[in-house]
Amino acid sequence: MNGESDLQKLLSGMRPELNPGRYVFTTVEGGVPSGVSPVVTVAEQEGLTVVAPLEEADAAGMGYDYVAGWITLRVHSALEAVGLTAAVARELADAGLSCNVVAGFHHDHLFVPYEHVDRAVAVLEDLAERFA
Repeated sequence: MNGESDLQKLLSGMRPELNPGRYVFTTVEGGVPSGVSPVVTVAEQEGLTVVAPLEEADAAGMGYDYVAGWITLRVHSALEAVGLTAAVARELADAGLSCNVVAGFHHDHLFVPYEHVDRAVAVLEDLAERFA
């Protein structure tokens, strides 16, 4: 059940996959509103950060400033792996793209500006090809 920790294998095998839809980051106090199915939650001192589909957030009247596309790196990365997040973030930063990373047990998930998702996927595919 252990994930991969070799950085070259992680980068060459990351297979970035764009999930359908638009996602927003918002915060709530007192729980997630009915009808909202978060894809990520983070408990912070200031409130619960929720990453949810834009349509659901709109229907619940939730406020947000950032609309993102969700890219999953389809390689099972070990949580103790060193360098994957840094390499991916550096590559996207060099392309002028912001990136919010969430590590799941099996995969890393990237939230990038929605209007630039195609370019972000292309940048990541190019990075993977360079390490193949």
